[in-house]
Amino acid sequence: MQSHFPVIIEQDSDGVFLVECPQFKGCRSYGKTIHEAMENIKEAIEACLEDEPFFTDVSTFIGIRDIEVAIP
Repeated sequence: MQSHFPVIIEQDSDGVFLVECPQFKGCRSYGKTIHEAMENIKEAIEACLEDEPFFTDVSTFIGIRDIEVAIP
């Protein structure tokens, strides 16, 4: 059985891609390329699924919004 999970991808100042699956607390990984980061987060999600095989107490991903804030 296959399932889809949302991921958030960021890039730090060193060029490393940071990736997180918000449906699982602490489910994060990274990679030197987006492809590597995506492969690594897939493994991290699989590990999270082993800990929570029936999706109990899993967050519901709502989405990402952009907000404008004045910088002093």
